[in-house]
This record gives sequence, C-alpha cells and structure tokens, in this order.
Amino acid sequence: MVELTWDGKYDKDGKRAAPLRIALPFQTVETVNESAQQRQRMLDIFAAGRDPEWRNRLIWGDKKYVLPSLLPELAGKVDLIYIDPPFATGADFSYQAQVGDDEFIKEANMIEEKAYRDTWGQGLNSYVSWFYETASLLYELLSEEGSIYVHCDPTASHYIKVIMDAVFGRENFRNEVIWQRIKGAGKITQHKKRTFGPATDTILFYTRSNNTTFNIDGVLMPYSEHYMKTHFKYRDSKGRYGRRSPFNSPGQGARPNQCYEYKGFYPPHPSGWNVTLPTLEKMDADGDLEFADGRVYRKQRPRDGIMPNSLWLDINAAAGKERLGYPTQKSEDLLDRIIRVSSNEGDLVLDCFCGSGTTAAVAEKLNRRWIACDLGRFAIHTARKRLLGIENVRPFVVQNLGKYERQVWQKAEFGENMGFVLRAYRQFILDLYHAETVEGCSWLHGVKGRRMVHVGSVDSPIALGDVQQIAIEFKKTVGKNPSRVAGVDVLGWDFALDMNETARQIAQDAGLQVRFMRIPREVLEKKAVDQGDIQFFELAALSVEKDVKGRQIDIELTDFMVPPDDVPDDVIKVVHHWSEWIDYWAVDFDYRADAFHNQWQSYRTRKDRRLLLRVSHDYPQAGDYVVLVKVIDILGNDTTKAIPVKVR
Repeated sequence: MVELTWDGKYDKDGKRAAPLRIALPFQTVETVNESAQQRQRMLDIFAAGRDPEWRNRLIWGDKKYVLPSLLPELAGKVDLIYIDPPFATGADFSYQAQVGDDEFIKEANMIEEKAYRDTWGQGLNSYVSWFYETASLLYELLSEEGSIYVHCDPTASHYIKVIMDAVFGRENFRNEVIWQRIKGAGKITQHKKRTFGPATDTILFYTRSNNTTFNIDGVLMPYSEHYMKTHFKYRDSKGRYGRRSPFNSPGQGARPNQCYEYKGFYPPHPSGWNVTLPTLEKMDADGDLEFADGRVYRKQRPRDGIMPNSLWLDINAAAGKERLGYPTQKSEDLLDRIIRVSSNEGDLVLDCFCGSGTTAAVAEKLNRRWIACDLGRFAIHTARKRLLGIENVRPFVVQNLGKYERQVWQKAEFGENMGFVLRAYRQFILDLYHAETVEGCSWLHGVKGRRMVHVGSVDSPIALGDVQQIAIEFKKTVGKNPSRVAGVDVLGWDFALDMNETARQIAQDAGLQVRFMRIPREVLEKKAVDQGDIQFFELAALSVEKDVKGRQIDIELTDFMVPPDDVPDDVIKVVHHWSEWIDYWAVDFDYRADAFHNQWQSYRTRKDRRLLLRVSHDYPQAGDYVVLVKVIDILGNDTTKAIPVKVR
C-alpha cells in the first residue's frame, strides 16, 4: 500500500509515534448568560455530587492539549466535527480591530505565531505531521454514527486526503465537496502572476461507519423558476405545480388485482393498471388523477426540492451582516448545510479551530450542543460576543487548561525534585526577563536595573498576601537605602482580583513602587524561547465607581488605562478617550469566588460602536455581596475589579 511519510512519523525503533495524550482538567473561568436560578441549581447539583447539566463550551487553548483532555469524557461521543485548519498563509491568526471609526490589522501575537511556525515552520513536512496528530485525536472523539468535514484549500488538500484515508479509512470517505466561495472573474493581478484566480475551497467529508446521520430534507434546494415552468406546466385548483404522467405498463403477465374498470376507463395495457384499486381510489380522492383524452393520468408534483451535489455554487462567502474582521471567516449558510445534513437536534458538534465562532453560532441556532476551541485569545472573545448576539442563547462556559498545563510543562522541563525545580524555574523566568538572581531572600528573587523582581509560581495567582510579604522583605532588605532600588516588578501567570488597585495601595503604604507583569503563555513553548519571542506586559488599570441606594446599585466605569507596550503606534494615535480602549465589559453582581458569571454585558459590534458605561442592578434581598467587573480591551486582554457591596 502506498504510504505518506514525514520526519517524526516513526520513532527510533520503527514504531509509529503517537500524538501527545496528556489529559488535563479544564478550568471554567466564565459562565455566560446563566440566570440566578440556573446558577443555584448547578451549585445544588455540584453539592449533591451529581453529574452537572450540560453546558456548551468555548475553550481557549492549543488543540494539542485540548483534544486529549476531552477524550476521557467524550471519546466516541462527538456526533459532528467541522474543522478549518490553518492554511499556508499569515492571515490565519490576524484580524481587523476597530477604534472608533478607524480599523487596523492586528497581527498574530507571539503565541499564535509560534503555533503557525510549528504548523508550517518546516514547510509541508511539519504541516503533515501536525495534521496527522490532529486527525488521530479527532477520530477517537467521533462517534460511530458521526461525520467529519475538513475544510482546506489547494495548498495541502491532496495531502490531507491521504492522511484522512489512513486515519478514517478509505472506505469511510464520502465526498470531496467543491465550494465556490468567490463569484465572478479573477482580478487582473492573477493574470500578472500567470495564474487563474482562486475561487474554490475543498471540503473533505468522512464518517466512522456506514451507519451515519445524513438528513436530506434539511438541505434540499428550491427548484429554479425556469425548471418549474418547463417541467411542471400545469397547476391545480390550489395553485400547485404538476405535470401529466401516464400509467406505464407494470410488465409482462396479467395481474388479476390490477385488471379492473375505473369510472369508465380501462387499463392502458393488457397487464392492467400499475396500482391496485384501493390505491387508485386514494390517488383520486387526493386530487392526484386527471381524466383526459380517454385516458387516466397521474398528476406528478415536484418534490420539496433538489438534493445538493458535491459542487456547491449556491452558498456565498460570509455576508456583510456576518463579517467580523477575520480573513478566514466562513459563511453561516455553509455551516448551516453541514450541520443540518450530518446531525440532529441535541447532537454534539465540535470545532477545534473555531476562529470567529461560525460553527458554534450556527450550532446554537439549530439547537445542537457544541464545543468550540481556539488558540487565539481574540478569537475566543469574538466568538463570545457573537454568541451573545443570538436571541435566547443558552448558557455556555468559557474554559482553559490554566495552571494544569503549566504544571505539566514545569515537570517536563525541570524534573520532579521540588527543591531543584523551584530554583530552576525561577532562574529560567529571570533569564527570560533579563534579570540577575538574588540570593538570601524568600520573596525577592532577582534584580533588573534598579528594580527588584518577584517570580510567581505556576500553581496559583499573585495574591494580596504575596504583595504584603514582598513589601515586608523589601523594607528589610533595601528599605534603609531606597535610592538603590526604584521598586519591584511582580511577575505572575495569573493575578488575584483587583491587584492594580488594592495591591498598589498596600505597596504604597510600605513605601514601595510596584509593577505587575504578566508571564506570557509562550514561555511554555521551547521554540518561542529559543527564538527570543518572550515579552512581558504590564497589567491594565481599571477605575469603577459604585452608588448603592437601598437594594439598587449603580456601577459606572470611570477610567481605563492600558500600558502602551503592547499597543501599535497607529492605534495609540487614534484613541481620543479612555473608553475607546474598551471593546466589552461584563458584570457579575454576586461573585462567589468561583467562575465569573456574566449577568450583564455591553460590547461594541462592527455596526454599533456605542458602549454603555453605566449599569443598574436590583438585589432580591439584603446582604453582603461582591460585584466583579470584567473589561476586555480592543486587543482581547481582560482586566477585572472586585467591589464589595453592602445592601440594606
């Protein structure tokens, strides 16, 4: 048998290398559109130790970790998979962002660039290896009755076909669908390039078995007016199209039960009618017979529509009302056809390259369960807004792998000796931050210029208690000669709520100037580290005012400051008011130290750039509450602030 090979397909012993299969727990960081009653019911179910009710899931993370982590729960349970994996183009991770009326292209961040390099960095060899691992994991997730659609372009479609044959079996190949995504003639630039203008994509359709879901009725296309006029010329009293169809001979040999006279008419053939008398009487009662020219005709009406073939010319690319600024965004009509034909209501649909969230949005509208994943933070944010724009959207959760992914990395990178691991880990982060190690301190681990450096652990967020201990040690160590050191940079993977406000005040009271710097996720990627792609960014600062009157609270955003390090110069120039940095904000009026529950939100869309900056809420009863405000800026980064509230 012909085999496609690539570097790394087999290990040194000649055995086929298996994809990474570390199953990690998911962390729910936000629950969206869940009512107070639904929230309490979920808490009661959890407290009783029962399995929780299903929640659709929007997952931020690399599919190489996400897919293995789904296997323990969902192996063989996914009914439909649609994927639109990255092509060999830099546009896969870029998007158009807006500030006021101005648009700019947000290029891929370093995590996304790293993913792109892993996919295409060694050309076709690395792409084939990467896709084989993906397909193998998706095969295990797909149910026996399930289907998978792989959307690809001419760059690698023929290689993908060979891999899909190997993983899913040639016998389970169903169709190569050609989608004409661009209408009309090609641009003149294609002539200058000596090529024909590209206008089509390929969608490869596979199943796990012959017993697969395939619903014809949901995807029938209407007949053209010309076809109806030429093939169905007659209309009955109800205006229904039809045509005469003579009763053909049923074959050789007379059949007694089909040889009879009906209303003075006799069979057109000695063998008799081609239906029995009861059937003919029913057809007559239904108005399906016509008596003319001394004969009986069947009134043949058109079926409900035409079944699409494998050439899809009737579905346009993403319409203007859907366009969200993603160059690779696909049409909702395209996903509507795929989801209708290959799944039923309540079935589970998976897309692990969800981009702007088209698959999840259509699955939601068609009452399917769904899981949508993406590596890009901004993709997850865009999909969340898109889903919120669906009327009566069901509650869904936003998840990641958080600290568990970091724990796996730390163990693989530095071993299992905890004493050595901690020192090696801190040294590694300090080197990336270009800081020198400081000995003899518990909370101050390094120095960079005139600033001390604290390195947070992979297991827990930087908390107020950490800042208090840093301040105490800072005062003991350098407090007697503060001119030597200007302050402390606190490096962390995650930060407890309200760090930029409360923690800064604690530090200020101790005579300490502090900056909070986020350790980027690309630290986990060796290639990103080797190529010097690591950059630390300062947290944004959010100001919120509250006004409590009885059981009503008013929350208002009053200021938002984004450190300029991660902002393109052309964007900074067009921001005239602090609120223009904000793309979305949401409020949990009863935060309970679990996941953020989105109970209200305001966000900008491409059509409506307005943003509400104030919201009111009435509490059902008196008590002490915590209000949590989450702001997401135009680059997809989030900032939170906790506000204690006493309601009388």
